Amino acid sequence: MTPIFIGDEISAAGYRLAGLRTRSPNAAEMVEVFRWACTETELLLLGIKQARQLPAAELAQALRAPLPQILIVPDIQQPQPMRDLPARIRTQLGMKT
Repeated sequence: MTPIFIGDEISAAGYRLAGLRTRSPNAAEMVEVFRWACTETELLLLGIKQARQLPAAELAQALRAPLPQILIVPDIQQPQPMRDLPARIRTQLGMKT
């Protein structure tokens, strides 16, 4: 299965060049596109802004599920300060801190 990226259009262009399927939904489409992607791939890259548009409980449940593996990635247009890298890696891998 081909990985999927959901996020801003500029980042999507780069991920498309890397061979991923991409979507850049508006806020009204976000939940539907997220649910679709969860059934279509084993690896889902999700932009920070798009992750914030999802219902918190639904995103938390999806992050705990074994598949798809979901990674929340930075938005190239709105850099976020990086928090403690080891803690971030443990969180992404689902390990207790």
